[in-house]
Amino acid sequence: MFTLLCNSFNYKYALRVRLLALLFFVHSVAVACTSEQASEESTSPVARETSDTASVRAPRRAPATIDFLGNPFIANVIQSNSLSAYFDKIQDDFSVDADAIENMHRPNITDTIYTIRFGNSMLELYAPTQSGKLLLQVADIRNSTIKLRNNLRVGMPQEELTGKLKAQNIHLQQSPDKIIASTKDGAPIHLYFFLKNGKVSRIFYEGYVD
Repeated sequence: MFTLLCNSFNYKYALRVRLLALLFFVHSVAVACTSEQASEESTSPVARETSDTASVRAPRRAPATIDFLGNPFIANVIQSNSLSAYFDKIQDDFSVDADAIENMHRPNITDTIYTIRFGNSMLELYAPTQSGKLLLQVADIRNSTIKLRNNLRVGMPQEELTGKLKAQNIHLQQSPDKIIASTKDGAPIHLYFFLKNGKVSRIFYEGYVD
């Protein structure tokens, strides 16, 4: 009888120990899974944020060409910053004057105005010292020794001029003696085509430089 009681007690104790061990194992596994999931959730947004930040900081490419009214002579941005590109377009003898002027925003900085003269025509370009750019601000074309983009030129028929201008994203005003092309929005820029006997007799450009 005593032996039976002892065996019964030992069996119950062993069973209780096994149950406690099983509960501890299950608890340990649950805690480990919870910790791993929390770790993944906390690190995942950081990885996405890094990716998003990298995409936002990606450098934007500058446009390679200039709008027609931005520079009606030269479309390429790099070429437009070189005086030689304008020299190459002039089919005549020319002279160049360089005049120092005070920067309109910072009086302690000196900029340069280049004036190219050929026959009765001229181009005036502004060169800010800080930016290193060369900006066309005035052009007065009175002969066919230089052509604009799209082969626009003094002496061309009015019908040909009108057709080519209508293909541009610009505002047009027409009268019997002239056609004015101007920007639709943004900086005010004007390009005048004066007419005589149905042909272009003079081209005058007013750019915008700030």
